[in-house]
Amino acid sequence: MTIRIAAIGVGHWHCLYDAAYLRTVARMDGARLIGVQDGDTVLAAQRAAELGDPPVFGDYREMVARTRPDFVVALGRHDAMAGVAHFLLDEGCPFLIEKPVGICAAEVRAVADKAAAKGAYAAVPLFQRYHPFVVHARRLLAEGAFGPLSHFHFRSNRGSSARYVAWGAPWMLDPAAAGGGCLRNIGTHGVDLFLHLTGGNAQVTGAQTSSRALAQPVEDYAAVLLRSPSGVLGAVEVGNTFPGSGADGGWELAGRDGILVQREAGVTWTTPAGAEQLAGHPAEPLPAVALRDALARWRAGEQPAIGIEDAWRAALVIDRAYAAAGAAGATA
Repeated sequence: MTIRIAAIGVGHWHCLYDAAYLRTVARMDGARLIGVQDGDTVLAAQRAAELGDPPVFGDYREMVARTRPDFVVALGRHDAMAGVAHFLLDEGCPFLIEKPVGICAAEVRAVADKAAAKGAYAAVPLFQRYHPFVVHARRLLAEGAFGPLSHFHFRSNRGSSARYVAWGAPWMLDPAAAGGGCLRNIGTHGVDLFLHLTGGNAQVTGAQTSSRALAQPVEDYAAVLLRSPSGVLGAVEVGNTFPGSGADGGWELAGRDGILVQREAGVTWTTPAGAEQLAGHPAEPLPAVALRDALARWRAGEQPAIGIEDAWRAALVIDRAYAAAGAAGATA
């Protein structure tokens, strides 16, 4: 069966850039893009021209009514995501929706409740979970190889937020439309990994944000301290202050008996017996892996590996972090 896919909110940069979900769809065997939508139809037409010229729509409701897609990829502005999700749930359309699903945890909670009540297929591509670091971390945790866990550290400092403007999404610099800056966007991945690896809940023990470097209305750097219910500590640092188009960062999960580290060289596991490289860089872009997995699970009649409930857990922690940063006099 060829999956007929429609895309909502293609003005989002992940349509063609970075995660580039619709480029993946356009290259997939067994999938066909049957419509793209954005309120900016000129931009939507430009996106469509790079995706094989599927029909362009200005209204996603009209697109869904006319094309009756098998599956929907929902992108768009953060402040519109929850409304789109409610519409798709009411229409009975299975979908994958980009993080953060809403501009605050309350919006995401309402979507999660409806998705659960309807037993709907609603996936969220928190694609860092597919990284070899996470795969090995889960295996080593199951084996008890870490001993008692100590801490988790996630650092991701990307290039300037001016990239969003260049990629057709200037609304990312508007806190009302984006729900925040690098913490709401990049930070969702780091917070989700902490929750995924340490038990699904976290207390925010400290947070700072800053817009000093780029002088935009949204923060360009954030640092959040976390504690799991069992006492594992976490540090999530994210930013948009790397000079140029690259990035710097790294992850680690540490315990009494071993530490797993992701750096430029790949994934390394170190114990008192020595160091062992477990993996290099992923062989395929992780967003493409996440999209294919979501479609495969839907076709198999399974629930998604990552859903709205996961997005809500991350959003709740990020809301708490913004509140803590504000109480500390941050410049968000």
